Amino acid sequence: MTRPGPRTILCDVSALDPDATTIDALARLQLSSRRVGLELRVRNASGELQELLAFVGLDEVLRLEAGWQPEQREQRVGVEEERELGDPPA
Repeated sequence: MTRPGPRTILCDVSALDPDATTIDALARLQLSSRRVGLELRVRNASGELQELLAFVGLDEVLRLEAGWQPEQREQRVGVEEERELGDPPA
C-alpha cells in the first residue's frame, strides 16, 4: 500500500488587506497546518502583501503561488496621467 502524500491547503488571499492582522493570521495558519501535517500554499497575494511578507521574513516560510503580478494592476479610477502644461488635453 502506498502512503498518501501531504495534503495541501490552498488559501486565496486576494481579498485580504496587507496589514499586521493578515500577517499574523497567515503565520498562525502556517504553524497550525504544519503541526497537523498539512501544507499551506498562499495564492493571489497582492504586490503589497508580498512585499510585507518579505519585509517580515515570511516569504520564505509561506509558499506563495504565482498568479497575480503587481504589473497587472489596473489603473485606479479617477487617476489622471501627468502631462506638461503646454500639452493639449487628450
